[in-house]
Amino acid sequence: MAVIYVARSARFAQWASDVGLSKNVFKLGVAEEPIKDLIAAGWAGETDWTLVKKEKADGLSEETVLARLAQREKPIDPKFYPKLKGATGIFKVQPANVENQLLVTLSLANRPLPKELKLKPADFAAYLIHNARS
Repeated sequence: MAVIYVARSARFAQWASDVGLSKNVFKLGVAEEPIKDLIAAGWAGETDWTLVKKEKADGLSEETVLARLAQREKPIDPKFYPKLKGATGIFKVQPANVENQLLVTLSLANRPLPKELKLKPADFAAYLIHNARS
């Protein structure tokens, strides 16, 4: 069964922050279960990647998912950053976009809005998967 997954690496996020991208960088892809071996192998020369969230792919291919998400968020070009070593599906995510979607979702569900919103990696993952599907 194919799943859409979102992974993150603390060391890669530190590098991305150091080169001026953002600390909010995530890897999104589609793979067959189990994906533990894929994530353990890592991307971009880092092996500390962890799975943040996964959902059923419902017949979507990785190319389709990446193209849909690229309309909303900026993918990091592996040709421009040699550190990526050809890895695709790594996105720089704007926290403001995640906050907006979270606030709209809470409002539509008629739930109270928090006074202060602290984003977690799971919030970023839900945002990425939602936008990759639509």
